[in-house]
Amino acid sequence: MAVQEPAQAGRASGKRSQTAALLVLGVVAAVAIGFALGFLVRTNVVGGNDAVPAADSVDVGFAQDMSVHHNQAIDMSAVALTNATDQAVRTLAFDMLTSQQNQVGQMQGWLAIWDRAPFGSDGYMGWMAGDEHGHSMGSMTSQEPDSGQSAGSAPAGSVTTMPGMASADELAALRQATGPAVDVMFLQLMLRHHEGGLSMMEYAADNAETPALVRLAQSMISTQESEATLMKQMLAERGAAPLPPN
Repeated sequence: MAVQEPAQAGRASGKRSQTAALLVLGVVAAVAIGFALGFLVRTNVVGGNDAVPAADSVDVGFAQDMSVHHNQAIDMSAVALTNATDQAVRTLAFDMLTSQQNQVGQMQGWLAIWDRAPFGSDGYMGWMAGDEHGHSMGSMTSQEPDSGQSAGSAPAGSVTTMPGMASADELAALRQATGPAVDVMFLQLMLRHHEGGLSMMEYAADNAETPALVRLAQSMISTQESEATLMKQMLAERGAAPLPPN
């Protein structure tokens, strides 16, 4: 028995290394494909310089803010992919990681084409003035910023923290969790993350002017609503409840 334990530990370490290597390759491939897709629409969809959105437009604001929002989801998915105990959770995490990294690549590709900054510098969601979906932004300023969110005071009409974003403490707890707790914590944080980002996707789908970006926002809505339904089912199976909105 004493001879087998080191071998088992070695196999486990080898599997983790293999997972990490596959994760890196998957992320690189996804962002490369997404960035390429962003540039391919330059002449076919975006329309060249005459169609470049203004710096304060819905198109630019959504691409910048949703890139930040997605990047946190990618970070959480990477943790679940390597640490979750349930294969179904790891599979879901891989799907989220690769799809959202691809979408970030597309949005960053468009921003580069438009010669706009990759991320905003004056708070978030100011481009959602007059949100027709009735989402209030007034209470979205107290959470501790993390994963690319800037600290400080946001200008009028903007917020310092986007809805659904996990705090630094929550992310630290997810990284430190072990066993089935990883599965539950990931599902809870990611479900809240999906639900929090929905208002931005809906507003972009209804108000953006770039056809490709509108289609991307619509695709995000469809995919994330489906994933949210699945995560609620998975939490119920584990006897856990969703987190309240933040």
